[in-house]
Amino acid sequence: MGIFSRFADIVNSNINAILDKAEDPEKMVRLIIQEMEDTLVEVRSTSAKTLAEKKELTRRVEQLNEEVAQWQSKAELALTKEREDLARSALLEKQKSADAAASVQSELAHVESHIEKLQQEVATLQEKLADAKARQKAIVLRQRSAESRLEVKKALDSSKVEDALNRFERYESKIDGLESQVESYDLGKKTLADEIADLQKNEKVDDELAELKKKLSGK
Repeated sequence: MGIFSRFADIVNSNINAILDKAEDPEKMVRLIIQEMEDTLVEVRSTSAKTLAEKKELTRRVEQLNEEVAQWQSKAELALTKEREDLARSALLEKQKSADAAASVQSELAHVESHIEKLQQEVATLQEKLADAKARQKAIVLRQRSAESRLEVKKALDSSKVEDALNRFERYESKIDGLESQVESYDLGKKTLADEIADLQKNEKVDDELAELKKKLSGK
């Protein structure tokens, strides 16, 4: 298979099975994509060389066909000059050129078939590469999300969190005690607002008392 051995391994492999065995899925996917990209470069390079070979063979076939036509013309000319010997020699050369053209044409057909296979392999590899890149993003996101969740789980299950919460409760209890002490100093002391409120209450009682005396005196 030559340079396509790695290509076949990549295309036919089950990426998920590889990832299951990998210690670092993100790194493994990155290596797979790099391998596929390197193979794609090699395949394209080979394709370019094969296309150049096809052009050369095509020119050779055209050249040999021209020689066949030229020897045909020379044989006809020799016969018109009654030189059958020269005509025979020209036809022999024509046959040689025709045989060579057929051989090169056969080689050209083989090269064209090889190019067609190369193009199919390139298309398949490009499709697999695009799929791998799309899955790479999802795998990386899933891995990082799982790692973050794992860290959170570890933190929640750690005794340090419980210790911290217990300290918070102790601090809150201590602060409650301090606030109670502050409030105790204010017990029995009236503020300005309290004294004004008392005046308002007394005034209301005085008004009701006056109203009640007025009512009784009228009777």
